[in-house]
Amino acid sequence: MPPSHPIDTMDNDDPVSSSSEEEPGFASDEEETVPRNRKAQTIDKDSDEEELERFVLGDTANFRENLFRDESRFAGADGRLGRLDDGEESEPESGLEEIDDADLFTFDTGSAVPSGDKKLPAATVTRIEDAPEKDIPAWEDSDDERLTISLANTSQLRKLRISEAEDVISGTEYTRRLRQQYLRLNPIPDWAREAEGRPAKRRRRSSAASDSDISDDAAVNDDAEASALPLDAFLRDASALKDHATPGVRKLRPEVIDIQRSRDIPDTHKEEVTSLAFHPEYPVLLSSSTSSVMHLHHIAPTAHPTPNPLLTSAQVKHVPVRRAQFLYPNGDKIFFAGRRRYIHSWDLATGTIQKTSQMQGHQLEQRTWERFRISPCGQYIGFIASTRKGGGIINILNVNTMQWIAAARLDSRGGIIDFTWWSNSNGLTILGKGGQVGEWSMASRRFLGIWNDEGSNGATALALGGRNGPVLLGGDRWIAIGSNSGVTNIYDRQTLILPSSDEELDIKERPEPTRTFMQLTTPVTVLTFSPDGQLLAFGSKHKKDALRLAHLPSCTVYRNWPTDQTPLGRISDVAFGKKSDLLAVGNDMGKIRLWEIRS
Repeated sequence: MPPSHPIDTMDNDDPVSSSSEEEPGFASDEEETVPRNRKAQTIDKDSDEEELERFVLGDTANFRENLFRDESRFAGADGRLGRLDDGEESEPESGLEEIDDADLFTFDTGSAVPSGDKKLPAATVTRIEDAPEKDIPAWEDSDDERLTISLANTSQLRKLRISEAEDVISGTEYTRRLRQQYLRLNPIPDWAREAEGRPAKRRRRSSAASDSDISDDAAVNDDAEASALPLDAFLRDASALKDHATPGVRKLRPEVIDIQRSRDIPDTHKEEVTSLAFHPEYPVLLSSSTSSVMHLHHIAPTAHPTPNPLLTSAQVKHVPVRRAQFLYPNGDKIFFAGRRRYIHSWDLATGTIQKTSQMQGHQLEQRTWERFRISPCGQYIGFIASTRKGGGIINILNVNTMQWIAAARLDSRGGIIDFTWWSNSNGLTILGKGGQVGEWSMASRRFLGIWNDEGSNGATALALGGRNGPVLLGGDRWIAIGSNSGVTNIYDRQTLILPSSDEELDIKERPEPTRTFMQLTTPVTVLTFSPDGQLLAFGSKHKKDALRLAHLPSCTVYRNWPTDQTPLGRISDVAFGKKSDLLAVGNDMGKIRLWEIRS
């Protein structure tokens, strides 16, 4: 029979169970009896071992004593829990107590260098903690740090390179450069920066032309949308839109131009765009069409919700507007006319429109008023007369009184085809249909000289531009002349003047052009210089996408723009911004497209 093992039974008299000391974490004897199957074995410990055990593991007395004690008495100088007695000294400060834990670590976010000789440039990473609260992204993808993108292998991404030799970048850097490219194309306007952080105010709709005074055969309607800024409010706040920065001299390079497409004008004319003009002071574009409508748009590509919003529009019934122009130098009036025997002036401050239909003593020769140009000084306005008897005539009126003051007659077969004012408003350059060019002075009321365009078989357009030209001819350096064959000749006006000892001005009768542009094959209908005189736009409305840009003074045509994918259509008019940084193009479909000229 196997030996039997004794079984120890415990009762309430057991010295172990009746001990007054309670282990932490167990209920008292009155609440629960802890069964034990073996008696505790007594182990002799020396004083050092007991002290070490109490220091490391603690004991029941110290646990209950410290459990409900105030934690503030245990907070050390360095923020860690621990009891400091009066005689105990705190640890010396290391200088890092006020720094966040996240700032004590750095992370390597660069990706592996791909095979080959290509090197991965260091990407600039913006810490989220340092960014403003409104700029913190709602989502971050950690996979961006492990991606590698080649900029040289994809033609659409080459514009993101900092240098021509750069190729592979990380995904984080790629995202940052995409954001920078977007801000270049869509910069934040000044008024949006000033209003940042302010509550949006609800715009009220108003009519700027409610008190217009017009005749019975013309009417003006303000069809501005609710999102458009009313014209009267715009004029009151126009000073906020004015650029107070000092304009810098920006020189464009020849052959290749940095030009990017901007947001189009949202409102499309129902018929062909006949004229485009930028305001001389504010970012406002004027457009007109033969559908009797004129629009004023605020040029703001980043405006919300509609880019380049409509300020106001005017419709003059029964008047197919063929030309509209701001009154320089302040731009507070707009003159517009169609193929009619009168002209209108629109006062932007008051909204009133006045009609002028009388030209005393010249009614028969002035049967249509749409071929007009206003002088840069804003004092004179010239009209090409419809009569061709004895050549052509330009009638000059005073803008303020609309009274006739002078006439310039050019003996040209076929009449006058085009003319333009000198930049100082002291005279006119007049182009006859046969290629004759006359330099007419307002001071002497006569021609200073007449010369002929080389190889002209029918002139179509004329333009003046540039600076530092001959003072006796208005100060314009360049003159461009287009013809029916599509050829555009450009002349340096300094070479037109012959050296002479007399006080009289002597001009060459048949000067040689500085350069001849033969990129077009249909009649030239558009010739426009940029305000700084560095660009010339020439085009034809008789062929689709027939527009080119030339650089001055090198007189070279840009070869990288426009491309086959540039959406131009049949060009009807072109205008440059006041700083020569914008290009507006209107076509026969009523659309207006904008491009930003960078360098």
